Amino acid sequence: MDDTEIKWLIALLIVAAAAVAAWFFWDGTKTPVVAPAPVEQQAPVAEPQPAEPLHPVEPLEVTPGEGELVELPPLEESDTYFALALIDVFGPGLETLLADEALIDKTVATVDNLTRSRIAEKIRPLGRLSGNFVVSTAGDNGPFYLSPDNYDRYKPLVNIVTDADPDEVVATYRRFYPLFQEAFAQLGYPDGYFNDRVVAVIDHLLATPQPQEPIRLVQPHVLYEFADPELEALSSGQKLLLRMGPDHAARIKGLLKEIRTRIAQSAR
Repeated sequence: MDDTEIKWLIALLIVAAAAVAAWFFWDGTKTPVVAPAPVEQQAPVAEPQPAEPLHPVEPLEVTPGEGELVELPPLEESDTYFALALIDVFGPGLETLLADEALIDKTVATVDNLTRSRIAEKIRPLGRLSGNFVVSTAGDNGPFYLSPDNYDRYKPLVNIVTDADPDEVVATYRRFYPLFQEAFAQLGYPDGYFNDRVVAVIDHLLATPQPQEPIRLVQPHVLYEFADPELEALSSGQKLLLRMGPDHAARIKGLLKEIRTRIAQSAR
């Protein structure tokens, strides 16, 4: 589990709010916790798509002469506009972490890949955490454990995400949803619905187990892995929740639940 993948979760949150992505998820240590993998975006897995969305989203419409909303720019020209909206929702602390280009495309691709084993760095919408991944050990040869000291690295970012107003997050998500949907279709889902995918990813993250601490690690080569095969087999998003510690993970899950109740309106 590559510790540099810590930017996605927040990416999910950014997306799930049109600013959901502040998470997940953006850490760049030189001692990652996942076996190395090609830095290539994983291709979407072809799945049957419903004729109608399971969870339809009603975008915020622009009414001439009312409010301050303006027409959305084209997807390829949306970076500045979307970045300003995210900063407005999550605060100025997010500004230095945002990617310089293709922000919506990267957010959508990151969310789609949170349920998979790895997220390529080039598609992540956020920057990296400071500091190094922290491991506790009784000696040079182990045993190794995930150190609670590692959790403090995530506190500033978790605060950015969880201090946001869920209603504002979802309003921003609805505002930019047409561009999310366009990017999702271009990603390889011309008949799919991005909001359905967001809800499925949130459910996947909420199902992340919380093992008893300390969590043991192994170092078969240069990189650390979870000693428990079941934990090592978890997705990149679920491993991120484990790496940030139970308290931070609980706060992120709480926000995800709030967002889900607002976007998972069944069409039936």
